[in-house]
Amino acid sequence: LGISNPVLGLKKVGSIGIPFPDNDVRLVDIETGERDVPRGEPGEIIMKGPLIMQGYWNNPKETAGQLKDGWLYTGDIAVQDEDGYFFIVDRKKDMIIAGGFNIYPREIDEVLFQHPKVQEAVSVGIPDPYRGETVKAFIVLKPGMTATEEEIIAFCKEKLTAYKVPKLVEFRDSLPKSAVGKILRKVLRAQEEAKRKT
Repeated sequence: LGISNPVLGLKKVGSIGIPFPDNDVRLVDIETGERDVPRGEPGEIIMKGPLIMQGYWNNPKETAGQLKDGWLYTGDIAVQDEDGYFFIVDRKKDMIIAGGFNIYPREIDEVLFQHPKVQEAVSVGIPDPYRGETVKAFIVLKPGMTATEEEIIAFCKEKLTAYKVPKLVEFRDSLPKSAVGKILRKVLRAQEEAKRKT
């Protein structure tokens, strides 16, 4: 889009790179989308330049939600290091807000994948009347393995700050995926919403 690792230059593991020439890239406050955040703090990537789209075909509503004053709001949350390299943290739409804390599910997922019995895992925010949202982990265990909700939660408590630890764990035989194999969080959220309505 407007950021890439340089062809001749430093490449950093896990980084999506630096802005292309003639592209302006900023990290802005996740809540307001207005204030620039300091380096090292997470913010939403916004960009402006000749490589940026002009809008969605025949969809002015979606265009208005993504383009503001010539800036494309990507929905990607990233941090920028001292050398100007960007590192994706998560997607804004996947962020969980629990008890006033912004929680990036990717961090939780990475911890869940460290558990020796876990084959696949994903965490989502589900509605909670007291905290706004609660973290729920959906897990597929490796063949022949068994685990308990308590075991998974205890494992996460060793590696995560308390407010990021899943409060609920559901074991499944499989997780919903897109045609390219990406786990579909939105399907899991919709299934949770349907459960709560019944």
